[in-house]
Amino acid sequence: MASIFSKIVNGEIPAWKVAEDDKFLAFLDINPLAEGHTLVIPKKEVDYIFDIEDPLYAEYFTFAKKVSKAVREVIPCKRIGVAVIGLEVPHAHIHLIPINNIYDIDFSRPKLKFEPEQFKATAAKIAAKVQL
Repeated sequence: MASIFSKIVNGEIPAWKVAEDDKFLAFLDINPLAEGHTLVIPKKEVDYIFDIEDPLYAEYFTFAKKVSKAVREVIPCKRIGVAVIGLEVPHAHIHLIPINNIYDIDFSRPKLKFEPEQFKATAAKIAAKVQL
């Protein structure tokens, strides 16, 4: 069965996309810890991040780095925190989270709620800054 992320890749479920190429996709998390919280996935469905073959793994992190730079340009923060948990969805994904302190990346915190218009505007701002 395809993961929810594969359904996003295939266009079966909408997402607020910020970057895409033939191998990877980045989109806003719908349950964010911060504005601009972005998920980066390989289009190829792989459950565990460390099962990704080395050449693709290196490209994956290079893609995520480019997206993180764009997020940081748009969302005021000290850093872009990176988290790979891998338990919620059986499809490798990297969380890119704007942070100002270590507690900003605590996944036990309540998630933020944004209106669709805000997600759309944030995604558009980030997408305009991504340089692939």
